[in-house]
Amino acid sequence: MSGNKYLHAANKAKQDEFYTQLSDIEKELKHYKGYFHGKIVYCNCDDPTVSNFYLYFRLNFAKLGLKKLITTCYRNQQYDLFSRHDKESAVGIEYSGEDTLLGRFQLNGDGDFRSRECIEMLKKADVVVTNPPFSLFRQYVAQLVDHEKKFLIIGHMNAITYKEIFPMIKDQKIWLGASIKSGDREFGVPDHYPLKAATSRVDDRGRKFISVKGVRWFTNLEHAKRNEGLILYEKYSPDAYPKYDNYDAINVSKTKAIPKDYDGAMGVPISFLDKHSPDQFEIIGMDRLITQLTGKQSRFIIKGKEQYARIVIRQKGA
Repeated sequence: MSGNKYLHAANKAKQDEFYTQLSDIEKELKHYKGYFHGKIVYCNCDDPTVSNFYLYFRLNFAKLGLKKLITTCYRNQQYDLFSRHDKESAVGIEYSGEDTLLGRFQLNGDGDFRSRECIEMLKKADVVVTNPPFSLFRQYVAQLVDHEKKFLIIGHMNAITYKEIFPMIKDQKIWLGASIKSGDREFGVPDHYPLKAATSRVDDRGRKFISVKGVRWFTNLEHAKRNEGLILYEKYSPDAYPKYDNYDAINVSKTKAIPKDYDGAMGVPISFLDKHSPDQFEIIGMDRLITQLTGKQSRFIIKGKEQYARIVIRQKGA
């Protein structure tokens, strides 16, 4: 089973416990170091006994100049979603640069990020950094936006196509992070998870890992790479860039093939967002959302053949 198929199966089975590697956290967080000074960070999907998010912020607490770190995890009587601990209730830690033993606490409920007590902690936080359950990504982001929180979270790039998520990307309320542009990412999984992914392993300590394609950071924190424009080399020609049968835009099969001299609408792969600079391109829409509004096909078509998912953009100042 491929990493993506494994991910879909895990979502269906509500096996959403994926432990992000410390190296991946470090590679992304280095782009925002100046932001965290004096801030309260909340990791609300993290068992502090195993979470590398907690470990990162604990180890770098003074260096980042944090005010407080709050970490809570989910506990369910039927299965462990985010936790390996043996307590019957959810646990958390409030860390202010002192002994963590003084900041440990048990929650009254199950620690679900949607619970009242977790929402109260969310209200006190300045920024949320975590790996939320992929199967609840829509609800998770909606809650962050409703409470007007800054965030840096991991999700699958398929989330770009969600009707709840894409309008926020279009309106520049969410964008992709700086460090992950392609390739697999390895996640730890609990001991009881079956290793059905094509790329999986067990290390010399018996810990299980799987690799998943298409993982991205989603954020509303500014980073320098977001303002780096693409250098365009290709020139437009009707033969090289056919128009869609059902929408007035040309098809661009790869981001690097965007023509430098075309000022009309263009359909590009969703991976374009890895390179998107809001100063260089305007996001107009997405194929399935545009065609749903017009009552036409759900995907763009060329010579009767349905294309892969496309984002519609226009070059600024072309």
